[in-house]
Amino acid sequence: MLEINSDRKKPSTLSYKLYFALLFLIQSGFAFANSSSEQHSVKGIDEYSVLKKNNATSLIEAAVESDAMVDHSEFDELKGPFKDGPAVTKACLGCHNKAGHAFMKNKHWTWKYTDPDTKQQLGKSVLINNFCTNARGNEGMCAQCHAGYNMVDSNFDFSNQDNIDCLVCHESTGKYYKTPTTSGSAACSIMFEGKEPINWSKSAQSVAMPGRENCGSCHFFGGGGDNVKHGDLSSALIAPTKDVDVHMAVEGNDFSCTQCHVGEKHQWSGSRYQGVPVKDKHKSKPGMRNETASCASCHGAQPHPLSLIGLKLNDHTKKVACETCHIPEFAKGGVATKIDWDWRTAGKTKDGVGYNDSNYVQGNGEHRHTYKSIKGDFKYDENVKPVYLWSNGKSHYTTIDTKFDPAKPVVINSVEGTVAGEDSRITPFKRMHTIQPYDKGNNTLVYMHLWGDDPDSFWGNYDFGRAIEHGMKQFDIPYSGEFGFIDSYSYWPINHMVAPEEDALKCDSCHSKEGRLKGIKGVYMPGSGEYKWMDIIGLLAIFATLAGVIGHGLLRFFMNKRRKAHD
Repeated sequence: MLEINSDRKKPSTLSYKLYFALLFLIQSGFAFANSSSEQHSVKGIDEYSVLKKNNATSLIEAAVESDAMVDHSEFDELKGPFKDGPAVTKACLGCHNKAGHAFMKNKHWTWKYTDPDTKQQLGKSVLINNFCTNARGNEGMCAQCHAGYNMVDSNFDFSNQDNIDCLVCHESTGKYYKTPTTSGSAACSIMFEGKEPINWSKSAQSVAMPGRENCGSCHFFGGGGDNVKHGDLSSALIAPTKDVDVHMAVEGNDFSCTQCHVGEKHQWSGSRYQGVPVKDKHKSKPGMRNETASCASCHGAQPHPLSLIGLKLNDHTKKVACETCHIPEFAKGGVATKIDWDWRTAGKTKDGVGYNDSNYVQGNGEHRHTYKSIKGDFKYDENVKPVYLWSNGKSHYTTIDTKFDPAKPVVINSVEGTVAGEDSRITPFKRMHTIQPYDKGNNTLVYMHLWGDDPDSFWGNYDFGRAIEHGMKQFDIPYSGEFGFIDSYSYWPINHMVAPEEDALKCDSCHSKEGRLKGIKGVYMPGSGEYKWMDIIGLLAIFATLAGVIGHGLLRFFMNKRRKAHD
């Protein structure tokens, strides 16, 4: 890719294949010269060396070979009976007496994060999104995805370790679940009917290292349903095939989430709030302590083998994220993701009662809601091609006090990155579009009081005005008293659902007239046909360089031959 500043376009019929074939030939001349450098040991994917060293048969076995195996079902302390979750937690902390204090420092517990660069206060406890809009003030419902018990409102005691929920991450019966901590309206009660009581003793005795289903109980269902939010995190990853995710495939590596999101003292690597600079991503191997969760942590900085194509692909890693080529599509495995949400239509009833429509049938045959009285209209998609943006892993968030121009769409999280940025890469994202309420007088987004059994909760009275006034007043946030609706977009990084090698993008997926990266600014894609003169100059430069390399080689050959003749 060549950096450019012009937007002019001209047709071209030159072949990108010829362009790259010649470029490969030139670069191959330097392959052996570079083979003795620091990167010489990385010839393709080298993580399997850990298996040979430890005589292990899998990456997971290698990672846990030295760990003790414990059968918690044999512990008298866990035989119960237990009346509730906090009682189980007390039993856990009786042995793991340091774990509670460590756990209370992570984002799963605090719901808070301070961006070290922008100093913005982020996390579920304050942020607004363009799904259900705000967890703040709706903790009674949203705390089902808090790793604790008894969070009924924002006054939760974060210093009480007895309220830590150990089971949500560690139980393995598959029968554990969480329900709202406060009462909702009749419109929402049906969501939690017919569930069997939790057997606290069996759940406690089943504890193990977190599996995909543990992490997925929240991360797969964020935003109000299966794969609603992220696009690359769904129930399809509980037991995926290789075509859904090559790393987590049951018949493949069968990775758990913690195989990449490695942590220590309940602090896990990986966060969409703060990406890690590329230069800091190459420090570890699978199962080893690592502050980052990235492809390069396992595959190295130059993952492709030393070949004509491999050389150029390794060169691409300077400006193209691994996921760009290796995750051509997301929302795979038959589970759709939500791509559009219109809050304006919420509140319609039939005979005075709210209702749902389910007019989308996803790949696995399940019906998805396309309308809900409590939320409005939805649209879904599957096997989605990502949106590509320059990204250095950082974003700037629109918060409750951010003022904006209502004539333009609101970007919930502006992705940071430029073509010239050292740590910027062309990166895939899911783009979510929503039409959501805002304060027309102050030009800010709003908190809505959605959940509750009181007269002001929107999921009961369908009154936006009352729900917004309550939500803003509850936290002493200025509200003009007049609301409207505005378009918003949010961007969700695509890191999961990695395709098998043979399904990765081919060169012409981007290097063609209608290639995937057509909208990327600041670069020219050889083979795209936009600048005929640049293709010609590039080819001439390649021919000239190739001629120089060949000429230089021939000259040295004949000079050496002549020298030997004189000797």
